[in-house]
Amino acid sequence: MTDAILDRMKQGALSLPDDLVADLDRFGRSQEPPRDPGEIVQTAVRDYLAAHGYQRPTRALTITPAERGSGVTDLSLQHDRYFAE
Repeated sequence: MTDAILDRMKQGALSLPDDLVADLDRFGRSQEPPRDPGEIVQTAVRDYLAAHGYQRPTRALTITPAERGSGVTDLSLQHDRYFAE
């Protein structure tokens, strides 16, 4: 981590049960590239807080398009009209 990032972080101790620490380590090693348990915990806490309205989501909204399409060719241009109908 860079000094700029460390200047914006507070360090603290977190007590976790042994089984959770083992799961965090195993999960981190399984990622490509491998992730540090601290990074995984930060992501999990941010996601939890965002889900409960205490922080903006850190991930962009992903929308999976329909396999066959909507059946109309101007949906992206006329979406307001379609929602109003």
